[in-house]
Amino acid sequence: MIHKPLLATVLGERQARPPVWIMRQAGRYLPEYRETRAKAKNFLDLCYTPELAIEVSLQPLRRFDLDAAIMFSDILVIPDALGQKVAFEQGEGPVLEAISETSIDRLQPERALEHLAPVLETLRGLKAALAPDKTLIGFCGSPWTVATYMIGGRGSTDQAAARLFATRHPEAFAALMDILVETSINYLVAQFAAGADVVQLFESWALNLDDEAFDERVIGPNKRIVEGVRAKVPNAPIIGFPRGAAGNLARYAAETGVNALGLDYATPLDFAAGNLPDTLAVQGNLDPLRLVAGGSQMDERIDRIVDAFSDRPHIFNLGHGIVPETPIENVARLINRVKNG
Repeated sequence: MIHKPLLATVLGERQARPPVWIMRQAGRYLPEYRETRAKAKNFLDLCYTPELAIEVSLQPLRRFDLDAAIMFSDILVIPDALGQKVAFEQGEGPVLEAISETSIDRLQPERALEHLAPVLETLRGLKAALAPDKTLIGFCGSPWTVATYMIGGRGSTDQAAARLFATRHPEAFAALMDILVETSINYLVAQFAAGADVVQLFESWALNLDDEAFDERVIGPNKRIVEGVRAKVPNAPIIGFPRGAAGNLARYAAETGVNALGLDYATPLDFAAGNLPDTLAVQGNLDPLRLVAGGSQMDERIDRIVDAFSDRPHIFNLGHGIVPETPIENVARLINRVKNG
C-alpha cells in the first residue's frame, strides 16, 4: 500500500518530519496562477471549469515538494449552489445578495449537488493526475462561516449582521443552519466518492462568539457534519480549522470528533501543546506575514513550531491562507526547512 505521509498524520501517525501543505497554496503569489486565472471570465468560472481548476491545483506541486494538493474551489460555492446570488468583485472580495428571515425558504438545497458537479469533476481529475504518495484534500466552509456571508452579504471583521440575525431570528437561523449542514454533508460525501483522501472544514469566523454561541453555531453544526459524513463514509478523515477558537479549541476537537485540528497563528504553541491530547493531530501554524518577510526570523519560528509538536502527529502549515505578496523563494525556503531542518 502506498504511504501518504499527510493522510497518515491526519489519522494519528507521527512522522519523522511533519508533512506540509499551505492554505491557499494555489493562488495569486504564483505567476502561473495569474496566467491561468486570466483565461476565466470570473473567479466562479475558474472554480467551475475543471480543466482550469485542475491546472491551478497542481501548479504549486510542480514548484514545491508539498505533500498534498487541495482542490481549487471556494467556500462560497455552497450558497451559489443553493441559488443565492454570489459574485467576486475585483478588489472587494465576495459580494452576495444578502438573505433575510423571509427568504431562506427560497434556497434550493435539492439542486446543490448538481450545481457542484464541476467541482467533483475537478477532484476526479486531480486524483488521476496526482502522484500516489500525495494526499488529495477536499473541503467546504463550515455552516456558521458560510452563514455570515449569506446574511451579511460580504465578509466583515465582527460578523455583526449574522450575530444579530441569529439572536433576533433564532428559528430562521436554525432553518438556515439545517440547510447548510445537510448540504455540506452531501457535498463532502460526494467529494470522498470523487477521490478526496481527507476533507477540511473551514470555520474561518469562529472568533467573536461567546461560549454559548460557540456551542450553538460552531461546535454543534460541525459535529453534525462529522457524524453525518461518517454515517456514509465510515472513519472519514476530517480536519477542523476553527480560526479564532482560542480557549474553545480543546472542546471543539473533543466534541466534533475531527481527526486533526488546524491552529491559527495566534494560538500559543505552549497552550496548544499543553491543552490538546497528545494523540490529536495538529496542523499549523506559521503567521503568513512571517512567510512574506522571510529570512532568519522565519527559520527560527519554523523550528519552534516543529519542535513544539515533535511529540505528536503534526502537519506543518500556515495559520491562515498565504497572501498574494508572498515571495516564491520564501515558500521554497519554508518547505526545505520543514523537510530537511
